[in-house]
Amino acid sequence: MAEEWVLAVTAFFSGLASGLLGMLSTIMRPMLAAKDGKGFQSFMEEFLRYADHSWGKVFNYAWSLGMTIGPIVALVLLRDDAGSTSFVLTAIGLAIVVVGVLAISNVWKTPTYNVILGWDSDALPADWQSVRRRYFTINWIQLAVTWAAFALFLVALIYL
Repeated sequence: MAEEWVLAVTAFFSGLASGLLGMLSTIMRPMLAAKDGKGFQSFMEEFLRYADHSWGKVFNYAWSLGMTIGPIVALVLLRDDAGSTSFVLTAIGLAIVVVGVLAISNVWKTPTYNVILGWDSDALPADWQSVRRRYFTINWIQLAVTWAAFALFLVALIYL
């Protein structure tokens, strides 16, 4: 069935996002927390340069679009069975992705990146540590969101 394939692909992209955010939250966070302000800013500048270009950009768009477009397609395919467990779980997963990934990224994460990239590494602002904490918090929230969406999409697939 097409619904199974679409939900499988959606779960795959959700898994990619979960892995990336898991790495950011559990491996990179302690490493970045140990750095001074200049080291943190320097690392983030380098990291974001690669994350926002070439294959990094492709990867980021692939998982975010896969987690957004996939569930929409699945819901269209499941529209004749709108009360089913798969439909409801997919709809909840999509809502979580829209709020927890897309909205948070555009409203909170990207502006935080812009703040960090705007720093002069030789004259960091007095609140640089609070901005770093905000970055860590955003990653933890998005880790929880992507894992929740991943689980919902997998269970929706199982119930087909």
